[in-house]
Amino acid sequence: MAITASAKKAHKASLKKQVFNVRRKRELRDVMKEIATLISDKKRKEAEALLPKAYKAIDKAAKRGVIKDNTASRKKSRLVAIIKKIG
Repeated sequence: MAITASAKKAHKASLKKQVFNVRRKRELRDVMKEIATLISDKKRKEAEALLPKAYKAIDKAAKRGVIKDNTASRKKSRLVAIIKKIG
């Protein structure tokens, strides 16, 4: 447990940041799952329509440090590659 005042303050701040990080990660996961189900159902048009939403979630997560930049790039690249394969 935090003993000093600065440690207590840092702990409180980290708990507040955790809420935002969890929200970003959940949003990212939900969009990825949604696209995955569309891909498995071979619905290319709908999956392509969700790409901007997925890009937004991925970019926001990367910007806030929830995921790393290279991870974000890899996720976007793989999404487009899988959607193109449906064709």
